[in-house]
Amino acid sequence: MKFFVDTADVPAIAELNDLGMVDGVTTNPSLIKKSGRDILEVTKEICDLVEGPVSAEVTATEAEQMIAEGRKLAKIADNIAVKVPLTWDGLKACKVLSDEGNMVNVTLCFSANQALLAAKAGATFISPFIGRLDDINLDGMQLIEDIRTVYDNYGFETQILAASIRTANHVAESARIGADVITAPPSVIKSLASHPLTDKGLAAFLADIKDAGIKIL
Repeated sequence: MKFFVDTADVPAIAELNDLGMVDGVTTNPSLIKKSGRDILEVTKEICDLVEGPVSAEVTATEAEQMIAEGRKLAKIADNIAVKVPLTWDGLKACKVLSDEGNMVNVTLCFSANQALLAAKAGATFISPFIGRLDDINLDGMQLIEDIRTVYDNYGFETQILAASIRTANHVAESARIGADVITAPPSVIKSLASHPLTDKGLAAFLADIKDAGIKIL
């Protein structure tokens, strides 16, 4: 499973990238705002840093303007994936941009039917939002499983990019179900290394090392 980092924080991306933990990056207007930087400038810097796809989201809501913005974003770098919302206008933009050879990430997916439409419109990635479904007492992981089944039934090549990842369990379940990609904040990706039994075992080892006076260097 590929790991995308959901942030526009360049130092945080660089830290994970140096460890081989970054297969791509996803951004959105909220993350760009949080970075306090110009969207084109920070997106170009991220594209230069990582080899994989970098999702950059349009700000328009009508298809014609989405297409124009998508074309401009795509010129930033060869690894740009234009991000459009899962609306009817977004699907129109997806079809045009993907037919022109651009990677397209269709975001804000909350149903298998929406994911089916995105695949038929040529989406490179579909981004179902797990955490936001959990927030309204629906099963976000069930959506990932439903999309996986639908796509496998018909051989769609659109990659399932599990988004709105909030916990380590979301990551593990996405991997179990067979999501192609997860995108998560740096803090969530780092949390995957944590386990209380690891901490407990390490504490015991350190105590024994101290008692035995063991030194390697």
